[in-house]
Amino acid sequence: MSIRDRLQGIVTASSTKPNLAVAAVNNQGALHDNVGYYELKSRIHEGLLNRMDLAVMESLPQERLLTEIKHLVEKLLIEERTPINDTERLRIIQDIQHEVLGLGPLEPLLADPTISDILVNTHRQVYVERRGKLELTDAHFANEAHLRKIIDRIVSRVGRRVDESSPMVDARLPDGSRVNAIIPPLALDGSLVSIRRFAVIPLKVEDLINYKSMTPEVAEIIGGLVKAKCSILISGGTGSGKTTLLNIMSSFIPHNERIITIEDAAELQLQQPHVVRLETRPPNVEGKGEITQRSLVRNSLRMRPDRVIIGEVRGAEAIDMLQAMNTGHEGSMATVHANTPRDALSRIENMVGMAGLNLPPKAIRQQISSAITAVIQVSRLPDGKRKILSIQEITGMEGDVITMQEIYLFEQTGVAPDGAVLGHFRATGIRPKFAERLRVHGVPLRDDLFDPTKRYE
Repeated sequence: MSIRDRLQGIVTASSTKPNLAVAAVNNQGALHDNVGYYELKSRIHEGLLNRMDLAVMESLPQERLLTEIKHLVEKLLIEERTPINDTERLRIIQDIQHEVLGLGPLEPLLADPTISDILVNTHRQVYVERRGKLELTDAHFANEAHLRKIIDRIVSRVGRRVDESSPMVDARLPDGSRVNAIIPPLALDGSLVSIRRFAVIPLKVEDLINYKSMTPEVAEIIGGLVKAKCSILISGGTGSGKTTLLNIMSSFIPHNERIITIEDAAELQLQQPHVVRLETRPPNVEGKGEITQRSLVRNSLRMRPDRVIIGEVRGAEAIDMLQAMNTGHEGSMATVHANTPRDALSRIENMVGMAGLNLPPKAIRQQISSAITAVIQVSRLPDGKRKILSIQEITGMEGDVITMQEIYLFEQTGVAPDGAVLGHFRATGIRPKFAERLRVHGVPLRDDLFDPTKRYE
């Protein structure tokens, strides 16, 4: 989207706000209300559009462009002669810079490293999540048209669209943050946007240990599983930290391996040098051209992968994932939405059924039990903290049932007066069958890792 389109779009959105009145001014020169602020900003936008040499501006680097916009806005504010204080002057300059080069009112929120989620509930209301808790912010958009312009800017960057014929869309920001937008007529009160933030500097194992999301012992077991090329399934609810854990687990993969990632919206931040990233494609306006995760999984097997990592298994691609794990692509990893490890296996079984192969349940379960070595359950607790709740090993089949044994767990013991969840990590005392495989691959596990008498807060 060109600078001209951005400016004209925002000016149009701002000018359509109903019943705009001239801003009232108090004795200190401060604008009394948002109505006056938006009217002033709209006039500055229009003046900027008339003054800027857009052809020259398009060729300038971003830092130079920001400076030029600042100078022009300051000049226009002097010409306006509307008494405003320094804080309001700086706010108008920053807002217009964000409108031209960024995502408008969302830019200050995206720059805040403490925010993990941004939830736009129509143009009037924006919530954020900090440290697991939701907070209402002062940010809002001029009107519905303004919000739609920002949504269009986000989705157009990744070659996607959103309109009445396709009112839902998944996209991503340049930093890998995941975006979901849904517009009327599906959203009754106005367009909605949900942004799942990802750290600019990816978290490391040490960070999760410091946050008490896991213990060094749990990290040692998980690292051994990855290094020994055991196939792992990460299970958890929305916002529980599945993708974050998958990113961290990938750090244990040797740097000489070829990794292929497959996602609906690219969000993984793998640090290895040899990573090939694939992303699905939605259908076009005519309803054609869709590329599903299943197609990408099948194609990835022709690309000589050492490991295949699926961002989230959610459909018929489950059968291709299991077959890949069973036919020489061990060490692959994926995430799935489920409340418990047992539920995760049931969901995989149901998704295999979506492939339409008419396999008997026992055959599907045999595929699952032979393909997956361990299931790691993660959760966001009531106090907002995310923890690894359980590591369970799949040991085989007994009759028609997949057998599992728990190796490590987080045991909740209560809730503190301030709402913090109390509990500890501990081993169950069971030495896993995969311990021998890890030893053969040069990653022996110490016996004291499985001592059930030890407690880790």
